[in-house]
Amino acid sequence: MSAGPGGPRRLVVLRHGETTHNAAGIWQGQLDSPLSARGEQQAAAVGPALAALRPTRVVTSDLQRARRTGESVARACGVPLHEDARLREIHAGRWQGLTNAQVTERWPQERAAVLSGEDVRRGGDGETMADVVARVAEALEEVLGAMGAGECVVVSTHGAAGRAGVGWLLGLEHRVAWRVLGGLGNCHWGELVEGRDGWRLQAWNASAGAGGAGPATPP
Repeated sequence: MSAGPGGPRRLVVLRHGETTHNAAGIWQGQLDSPLSARGEQQAAAVGPALAALRPTRVVTSDLQRARRTGESVARACGVPLHEDARLREIHAGRWQGLTNAQVTERWPQERAAVLSGEDVRRGGDGETMADVVARVAEALEEVLGAMGAGECVVVSTHGAAGRAGVGWLLGLEHRVAWRVLGGLGNCHWGELVEGRDGWRLQAWNASAGAGGAGPATPP
């Protein structure tokens, strides 16, 4: 659906606040790690910041770090919150629970491939980014199918999953999305606006500035 008389549709793809695993540099993937104290501050600030965009609902991953972040937005905006497990982070297989240093030591070739933008299966028995794109795209198609003209929806998700969804909406191949977009910081978001010829990126890695950006962290 293209922009209608009610104005263009907008989608905000939000990464969760910092977790205890993020702070420790640990690969969490689909481990259900909680927000850190900094992450709680970030989540508390992002709700009022996104209220200015007047979202009508929030759709969130069911992992607690994304859900708590999404709850802040829903609460600040007075809108409903819906869970969708397809918005979970990439499953990192046997890398989950390990630090970057441990992953690099045990899987040097696979880790180097990821750092160069190649799409390899994480941790031997985890997911590829192609797997993530397929399920996130399916979830976003349902979100978009229910949106009316002028509507704004916030999707509370994760770093790799968020980039996968944005790349899909923009029609970017994985390696191009990896190179051009880079990673979303904790509690940072991308805003997409629909035009006559599809979606365009209005903002990327925007934040409310609470708790500092923090270091780059694994998924």
